[in-house]
Amino acid sequence: MSAEEAKPEGGETPATKKGGRKKLMLLALPVVVAAIGAGLWFSGVLKPLLGGDHAQETAEAATPPAPQPAFVDLPDIVSNLNAPGRRASFVRVKAKLEVSRQEDVATVQAAMPRLIDLFSTYLREVRPEELRGSAGSHRLREELIARASLAAAPARVTDVLFVEILVQ
Repeated sequence: MSAEEAKPEGGETPATKKGGRKKLMLLALPVVVAAIGAGLWFSGVLKPLLGGDHAQETAEAATPPAPQPAFVDLPDIVSNLNAPGRRASFVRVKAKLEVSRQEDVATVQAAMPRLIDLFSTYLREVRPEELRGSAGSHRLREELIARASLAAAPARVTDVLFVEILVQ
């Protein structure tokens, strides 16, 4: 028998067949390991094992806590609205002011007469149809926040929270 006759029909020797499987294993193994690692990383299993949560906890501990907002009660404001015709229309507003820091409460309390005057003056110019619906309440809130920020100038008023709005 000659060397050509010893080859199998596929034309490959047994040595080259083993080399093909080795190459396939060498290429497929890193891809499979990377896919498993990516799956573990994105599912959140691998991060605690590698200490990823510890770095986040130390970063959160290093940041100071945000100041807690404070709330200031406004007295009830009753005002007539700018209604056309002979029939008078009134609005009653109960609200709270949200200030950014607890230290600003005294400043807002000191500016309370100015706040009530600005709110009442604004409400006298509002027509009843402007207060209808959620859009009307939102516009009223934005206008009152702007006026409150001007009246209590060093203090920062972040929101006006309505307890009650009654339009008659």
